[in-house]
Amino acid sequence: MAQRTTTVLVLATAVVITASSVYRKKAVASSSIVNDDSDEKPSLAMKLLELNLIPDWLIRIQIRRLLGQRLIEEERDDPESQQAHLMDVVGMLRESPVAICTDEANEQHYEVPTEFYLKTLGKHLKYSCCYYNDFTMSKAAQNLEAAEAKMLALTCERAALKDGDKILELGCGWGSLSLWMAAHYPNSRITAVSNSRTQKEYIDACAVERGLTNLDIVTCDVNKLVFPMQKEGIFDRVVSVEMFEHMRNYQTLLSRISKWMKPQATLFVHIFSHNRFTYTFEVRDESDWMAKYFFTGGIMPSDDLLHYFQRDLTLVEHWQVDGRHYQLTSEAWLANMDAHREELMPVMAKTYGPDQATRWWVYWRVFFMSCAELFGYHGGKEWIVSHYLFEKS
Repeated sequence: MAQRTTTVLVLATAVVITASSVYRKKAVASSSIVNDDSDEKPSLAMKLLELNLIPDWLIRIQIRRLLGQRLIEEERDDPESQQAHLMDVVGMLRESPVAICTDEANEQHYEVPTEFYLKTLGKHLKYSCCYYNDFTMSKAAQNLEAAEAKMLALTCERAALKDGDKILELGCGWGSLSLWMAAHYPNSRITAVSNSRTQKEYIDACAVERGLTNLDIVTCDVNKLVFPMQKEGIFDRVVSVEMFEHMRNYQTLLSRISKWMKPQATLFVHIFSHNRFTYTFEVRDESDWMAKYFFTGGIMPSDDLLHYFQRDLTLVEHWQVDGRHYQLTSEAWLANMDAHREELMPVMAKTYGPDQATRWWVYWRVFFMSCAELFGYHGGKEWIVSHYLFEKS
């Protein structure tokens, strides 16, 4: 979902599955689907979901149906209307705070105990999209470590990092990229920013254990992040992986970042996106489950959204990553979570309370399923991952 969401990241659709929506038109009696005219009430349906009584296959069917509904909802009647809608969103973002609901987003993902992620993510603890050489679904978890490393290396390549650069990472998650850069660019100085106390503690401990002395972790809300101003800027390279989805006012954000950059410095951004549509995650009703529990204040940017915010930095390169890479990443996290259920249930109990452990176990599983189905939709061609390289001229 990085701060995410990867998010998540995390991550990552307003078209989410709840028991309410599962049973709005379809209900389960024993193991069979009853007719669409069921009068089951959402409150009962939610209880069924939270008791872990809905099978994965039905959840996934409903996720895919809701994804189709989201596409219909976002589609306008003609290209003129579609572009006008996008420009309305761009205007709204320019008038927004840099980020909203940062405390909620931090609590939802980043203050969950590190033990959960140690059992769920791969060796590098990369909580964002990985890059697979093999799209075999059954091997997703088996190949996760290699896929983490492949995307970390690709990120550094596309960010044009050189040993000796002064590097700023915005939204460092559990330090997968920060620690990778510190190890692979030993003459560089890396400053990484996280909004999470637990993430800083984990990364600092890893750096000590690995003998890395060129990495500084700063705990700060990006809304409040400041650096001592210097005439020629501070950083040669800025990188951000799955943090921009938590932001709103890209104009202001990119303006601030540009002031921290030296002349000809570059900013690399990795975000998840839709290939055409931009929409925000908002809690409109009980069915907006993802917005409420996992991505409060977030946004699903369109692949071209950042093109409209080039006042202070110029876009010089743009790549797209097939959504199936994130599909397999999410399936790997789900498989790891299931494989470590006995160890993770006590973590759920400690985090959410013993009486809420099963409920949140289900929520996290459905979150990973939602991400997998989202990025696998239409063969990975609808929701994707976007990479951008901006330059300060």
